[in-house]
Amino acid sequence: MATLMTQTDERQADNVDQAEAVREEALGSLRSTHNLQWSRHLYKARIKNTDLILFATQLSVMLDSGVVLSDALDAIAEQAGDERFKLIILDISERVKSGETFSHAIASYPNIFSSMFISMVKASEASGQMAEMLTVLTGYLNFEAETRKRILGALTYPLIMVLMAIAATGTLMFFVLPRFTTIYESRGTALPKLTQVLVGFSTALANFELMTMVLTSLILFGAFMHYWIRTVTGRRVIDAMKIRTPVIGTMFTDMVVTRSMRIMATMVNTGVRLLDAIRVIQGCVDNYYFQQLWLEVDDRIQDGYQLSEAILVAKDSDLIAPGIIQMLRAGEKSGKLGDVCDKVSLFYEKKLEASIRAVMAMIEPLMITILGAIIGTIAIALLLPVFRVSSVIAH
Repeated sequence: MATLMTQTDERQADNVDQAEAVREEALGSLRSTHNLQWSRHLYKARIKNTDLILFATQLSVMLDSGVVLSDALDAIAEQAGDERFKLIILDISERVKSGETFSHAIASYPNIFSSMFISMVKASEASGQMAEMLTVLTGYLNFEAETRKRILGALTYPLIMVLMAIAATGTLMFFVLPRFTTIYESRGTALPKLTQVLVGFSTALANFELMTMVLTSLILFGAFMHYWIRTVTGRRVIDAMKIRTPVIGTMFTDMVVTRSMRIMATMVNTGVRLLDAIRVIQGCVDNYYFQQLWLEVDDRIQDGYQLSEAILVAKDSDLIAPGIIQMLRAGEKSGKLGDVCDKVSLFYEKKLEASIRAVMAMIEPLMITILGAIIGTIAIALLLPVFRVSSVIAH
């Protein structure tokens, strides 16, 4: 019996050694890159949103069960389906074992972990409530994924219409229209004005040099816009359009307020200082004007203001509804600021869903109307020569 137990122990030890060897081999391939090219490849790597959600969920469950962070990361890495993500998790685990904080380790991969993810993890390290914070993060990621899915679903039908319209219009313009042009020219008769415009457009599309210039100009303009929106001026203009545009602006504002209140509720309830929570919110909101609002609120609170008062006297206080400010004031007086923020976030989640439905209800008919107008104009331009062809031939 003793011999059998010894053999069993030896097998288990061999299995552990084998698993460790596989892990070290994977890490070896990662480290050997410091082998710069592969390192850059991992730095720029992107993963599916579902993989990130699964990672946050698994890590939250394991930490809540008492598993050590580095062991949890190792276990998750073994189950990862994406080989690049597996290596990234193993690298994060090694960084944590060497003494780095988890937030600092994941900050090395900004294409995978957003500033919100990193900021909330950093705050949870200070409060010791990482499992709870990861649960909140999972909820955010799921909600954002569902929002994107709804938007894409609403745009699918108009997109199919666009593709079919392009195919049908291209066939008519490049195969049918030239025949009528030949008939009219042979009879010495001018095409209808609207059709002439369409002929001019199709001729321009067939002009290689002209189209090369147009495409080059568009590429240069796109490159300029790409860099411009990263400047302070560009961000201010784009972010102002996001929050000031009717209907769509309401959706963006509700999204930012929901995120801000949920983060504040989570942090205040887990014992994080209010100033620390506000600084995390600054890093999590992706709108210039909201960032400036929370920056000013931070300064006012340091000067001795209450949260509700600081928001009220801030320059962009109109971004926060007066009702929210009143509720925050009541929460401060009762000492239940975290609970009030949680209720506000729940209310705004429902409001955000209604805003998304309103935007979706507006986009689809708007696109159909615009496409209908374009296709209708082209159809009329193509049909006018058909209606007059018999009189032209008789002439």
